[in-house]
Amino acid sequence: MLFVLFVRGMTLPGAFHGIKYYLYPNPARLADPQVWMDAGTQIFYSYAICLGCLTTLGSYNKYNNNCYKDSFYLCLLNSGTSFISGFAIFSVLGYMSEKMGVDITTVAESGPGLVFIVYPQAVTLLPWPQVWSVCFFVMIILLGIDGQFAGLESIMTSFADVFPSHIRKGYRRELCLLLLCALCYMFGLLLVSEAGAYILQIFDHYVCSGPTLLLMAIFQSVIIGWIYGAERFCDNIEDMIGYKPLSLIKYCWLYGTPLICSGTLVFLLLRYTPLRFNNSYEYPWWAYCIGWFLAMSSLVLIPITMICKLVKGEGSLLQRFKASSQPAGDLPVMAKEMSSVNVSLNARHGGKHSHSKSNGNL
Repeated sequence: MLFVLFVRGMTLPGAFHGIKYYLYPNPARLADPQVWMDAGTQIFYSYAICLGCLTTLGSYNKYNNNCYKDSFYLCLLNSGTSFISGFAIFSVLGYMSEKMGVDITTVAESGPGLVFIVYPQAVTLLPWPQVWSVCFFVMIILLGIDGQFAGLESIMTSFADVFPSHIRKGYRRELCLLLLCALCYMFGLLLVSEAGAYILQIFDHYVCSGPTLLLMAIFQSVIIGWIYGAERFCDNIEDMIGYKPLSLIKYCWLYGTPLICSGTLVFLLLRYTPLRFNNSYEYPWWAYCIGWFLAMSSLVLIPITMICKLVKGEGSLLQRFKASSQPAGDLPVMAKEMSSVNVSLNARHGGKHSHSKSNGNL
């Protein structure tokens, strides 16, 4: 679908103006913190980073699957698709601006309005608009369903791993998934009401983008790089694929990702601008309260889980913290470490035993 829209858009009159607007950089926009936040969170959301989807889907792989190579393929294919889709979108917007006799800056709109308002209007200006409308919205529906597959599978796998004796019996998993889909459907009805576009922007800004994903990225990179240990994580990957990743990857876990995400978050807070709908309607104060409640509802689970782990542990507080930071004992690399430790201990005790026996003979 994307390729069909790309070819059709590039053959339209005025497409060049749209492509020029798409590719020509505007350095002044780099001073806007919203640009950095949108760029960073778009990468997070597009790659499903910090959402649990990659972890869940990766858990179905074999232990020796080359996850290092797969991560590069994921980045190249995902960003390449996004880059091509920009040509399909902005070529049509350039045609729309020329057809209406207006500047393309008034046509190119960011956010959900581009998909659900501006682009459908541009499609109506094409010959055979019904055909192109069907192509465009079928692509949008397929993308939405595809995203829901990954998100719901992530939730259901988590439930099945935490409560295996309850979920993995009969058709309980399917029934639980049906209940979850029904709840999501009921909440989704709010988004197709007359105020649906306003509610959608609150969810889009606070729940699946913005400070939530930035904080999650900071937490995860600090945990991997400094608490669990970047070197230990590299050893785990080496045990899986047979070689260590580039040293650059390790330094990104240690310094790059935490510093960039922290800087973006601080920049966002210092240059905070109110949330607006279509750059005209400013949300009331209670809408911001709902948004921050939705954002914190997922983040607050991190300290709650940490406190529960420490409370259920044994020993002093420091011992509980160290035990919670240890890798899982059923990892093959941990089994190798334990076997090497046992071998060294046996060799040491065996040496002492033979030494004492020879002394006795003397």
